[in-house]
Amino acid sequence: MGDRIVTSKQFRRLGEMIVPFFTWMIILLPVWLSPFHPAIVAYFIIAFDLYFLFKSLTTAYYASLSYALINTFQDFAFDKALQTIPEASDLQHFIIIPNYKEPLYKVNETIKAISKNNYPYKNLHLVLAFEKREKEAPEKAQKIINQWKSEFKDIISVYHVLAEHEVPGKASNQTYAAREVEEYCHQNGYDFKQCIITICDADSLLPVNYFSYMTYEFLQDTERDYHFYWAPVLLYNNFWQLPFFVRMQATLSSILRLAFLSQKKNLIHISTYSTNLWMLKKIGYWDVDIIPEDWHIYYQAFFTFGKKVETRPLYTIINGDAVYSGGTLKTFFSRYEQEKRWAWGVTDISYFWNNMFTSDHIEWSIKIKKFFYLFETHLLWPTSFFILTISGWIPPLVNRTFNRTVLGFILPQLTGFILTLATAMLILYIYLDFKLRHKLNQKTKLRQLPLFFVQWYLLPVVSFILSSLPALDAHTRLLFGKKIKYKVTEKV
Repeated sequence: MGDRIVTSKQFRRLGEMIVPFFTWMIILLPVWLSPFHPAIVAYFIIAFDLYFLFKSLTTAYYASLSYALINTFQDFAFDKALQTIPEASDLQHFIIIPNYKEPLYKVNETIKAISKNNYPYKNLHLVLAFEKREKEAPEKAQKIINQWKSEFKDIISVYHVLAEHEVPGKASNQTYAAREVEEYCHQNGYDFKQCIITICDADSLLPVNYFSYMTYEFLQDTERDYHFYWAPVLLYNNFWQLPFFVRMQATLSSILRLAFLSQKKNLIHISTYSTNLWMLKKIGYWDVDIIPEDWHIYYQAFFTFGKKVETRPLYTIINGDAVYSGGTLKTFFSRYEQEKRWAWGVTDISYFWNNMFTSDHIEWSIKIKKFFYLFETHLLWPTSFFILTISGWIPPLVNRTFNRTVLGFILPQLTGFILTLATAMLILYIYLDFKLRHKLNQKTKLRQLPLFFVQWYLLPVVSFILSSLPALDAHTRLLFGKKIKYKVTEKV
């Protein structure tokens, strides 16, 4: 028994270390391999640069496709279509807003956006998911109830008491709230398969058509019991308040989320999304001992139900806040911590690794494909900057003999040319950014144009400091068995 426990712990530890190990091995590859096999390093760098070019082209294509589909669906009257479906009125919607020390005005903005929905039935239940350790929570709840009770079928306040085995964060908070919803539905005789749970961040402004659109898709979906539904949260709500370096990151994050939307085979929801209560109960809700919960809940469902689990796209826009803490320096550190927390999703590799060998009901081809997509996503995050910007110069510097070869001479120029082609996609990104902000009433004023264009020249520096570096921080901590603590992202 003892040997099996040790082996199991070692196996889990291997799952935690596998991506962080390869991250550092790839970053340092030009340094440790160039003295012996510089040509191999050169070909690896060229191959990676070409792959990055391909990824840039596909991202541009899918972002454009998603934008076109959003324009196509924006005028469709989902609310009227719902009224032709008899079972639509039987559905019960529960909107869980997990929050901890969120400013009251920010939560009210979110609720105000929800109240403006064009959903044709008054079956919306607002669930205020507070933390018990927030002393002001009951007072905030009462103010919200007094102001908004007429807009909802019911408003439910819950106060999560953190248990010893739980990690503070959205996952444990949402699980506590969802269990309260389960009891509420049981008492009212609601069918769990007809109860839709929407996780709505406290700064996510849902579009007017969200509930009508999502409900329509839900009812048209023959496999709806096993599906999540997601619209991209674009970080434009406080765009012009942000320091320019955070503004750039917000733009890139928004374009990437837009591109994910139309990649149906690989789509996994983040931040704000919907699913049904029946499936959540079957998988035991969110694991309470993890920090990044959105992809993790997808994999919980996948290992329970197999290939039937999908995230379905909703071609509409949720407007959210980028991190902003008031001052520039404070915002900088908050943004770094937020990216590190997102990158901590690399722990999903360990979860997947531990379950892929025991889930015999799922075909190996499907598991391997999903594993490598997850592996690729988290490996490219901290490594891309180094390979694209620095690695091409290292082999000729480390190995003087290689520097005198044709390959050694052209390597820096060739990698620079490929990178230039890839960054040309920024022109399309800037155009899409402009159009998306116009849709969300965040227009560019004439006096803002010079800095708006100049800021893109600093993209490599900003990407390193606020993307690659915090991701590398998270990977390194995991490699050495160090944990991170959940820190609420400040948005004022």
